[in-house]
Amino acid sequence: MVEFTPVEKIPGVVQELRKTFDEGITKDLAFRKQQLEKMLLFLDENSKQIEQALFKDLHKPSIESVTAEIAPIVDECKYMIKNLERLAKPSHPKKRFALNASDKTYIRKEPKGVALIIGAWNYPVHLLLLPVVGAIAAGNCAVIKPSEVAEHTNELMEKALPKYLDPCAYAVVSAGVVETTALLEQRFDHIFYTGNGAVGRIVMTAAAKHLTPVTLELGGKSPAIVTDTADIELTAHRLLWGKLYNTGQTCVAPDYVLVAQEKQEALIAAFRKTVQEFFGKNAQESDSYGRIINQRQFDRLQRILDGIASDKIVVGGQTDRENLFVAPTIVSPVQADDPHLMQDEIFGPILPIIAVKDLKEAVDIVNSKDKPLAMYIFAGKSSDYNYIMDKTNSGGTLVNDTLMHLQEMSLPFGGIGPSGMGSYHGDRSFDTFTHERSTMIKSTSLEAVNQARYPPYSDSKKQLMSVLVFGLPSAAGAKIKAITTVFGAAWDIFFSSSKQNNQDSKL
Repeated sequence: MVEFTPVEKIPGVVQELRKTFDEGITKDLAFRKQQLEKMLLFLDENSKQIEQALFKDLHKPSIESVTAEIAPIVDECKYMIKNLERLAKPSHPKKRFALNASDKTYIRKEPKGVALIIGAWNYPVHLLLLPVVGAIAAGNCAVIKPSEVAEHTNELMEKALPKYLDPCAYAVVSAGVVETTALLEQRFDHIFYTGNGAVGRIVMTAAAKHLTPVTLELGGKSPAIVTDTADIELTAHRLLWGKLYNTGQTCVAPDYVLVAQEKQEALIAAFRKTVQEFFGKNAQESDSYGRIINQRQFDRLQRILDGIASDKIVVGGQTDRENLFVAPTIVSPVQADDPHLMQDEIFGPILPIIAVKDLKEAVDIVNSKDKPLAMYIFAGKSSDYNYIMDKTNSGGTLVNDTLMHLQEMSLPFGGIGPSGMGSYHGDRSFDTFTHERSTMIKSTSLEAVNQARYPPYSDSKKQLMSVLVFGLPSAAGAKIKAITTVFGAAWDIFFSSSKQNNQDSKL
């Protein structure tokens, strides 16, 4: 049983982190690199314990734990350490206003302050620590809140992580609903939440009270579109791999399939064959197949299956509540408005198949729903996948595979609309937790030119300011005339200013 951080201690935790941030400790690049090295050490020295915790929580196979949970964080830490000077270096955009030509302008890359990072139970290491890496690299302090649903991983994070990261700058808070509510009442400088849309709305509402910026990594019904030019055998392997990875408990798992009518039966046959190739005749006995996180989520999936006519379950359908097992399940035919399968995100190993007569019908079905976090297109012709991308929108798109775009850390990851807001991975992680502070240092010289902006206003000042703001005309004749006018206006301004200064000196 997880022991939660006492509610009365939570305000003090945040205050101590804010004190640390105000002292400037985390702004030092050497300190940031040191903490990133400590994160790498944590992952290295606790890799076996992490795998064991993930197995206890999700029955997650070792290869999935290493490749999907640990490896991305290791890669991100190494990337940030290598690129930190570049990322933190001020940028110098080209000036556009002539009156500022002799001034120094630049953009400082500054940490936002104290961040709150709330992880998710389906990838309880990856989705918690990857944004933490971005927060550390950008120079922030952070409250790190593991998902209490993944109990064993939560316990490991709470006990082990503070032994590596500086506890004055990074605090792990174990929290259920009551404690998380208390956390959200505190003032943070950024909140990063990964989870479902319902809780995302609660997080955003709480953040609004303090006008705190948020990054929301949510989910939704991510479609897979299989065109009539797709390689069916390849599609079956790659699509089912992505759907059944982590037993379907992935925010970007294919949630339903739209397939060309003439390919439907061939795809179902290929799915049936692929499931057996992956997991044998009985997936429950396979050491490569996980389990549902808890009985609450199992019961939700069971209700979905109970609402489906048995003749529509063409593959799988078996369940075992005691073992939290739901077999890889294919359902066909399915209507686009099916109340059991096509309303909410399934978030489990159940895959509905909808036959469509053409790409337009597939696009219309996708566009009738919220914009998805991911879209998968299987096609042998670029004209097919370009048509679909031109007519739809999604957080990310992957052609002829599933999930792999998440592992490419050079690509920003994030949703659109109800599937999320903001993004991270690589440079974008650093940017998410960074405030770009516009800075200008004005020259104290050339005050004569600045006279044009001071009252009392005159036609001469207006003429000079017009050129400074809008620039010279492009036509040669107009340009010469404008230059002559500017010199005349500048002389009038300088002469008037000198005359006024002489009068003031006499007084």
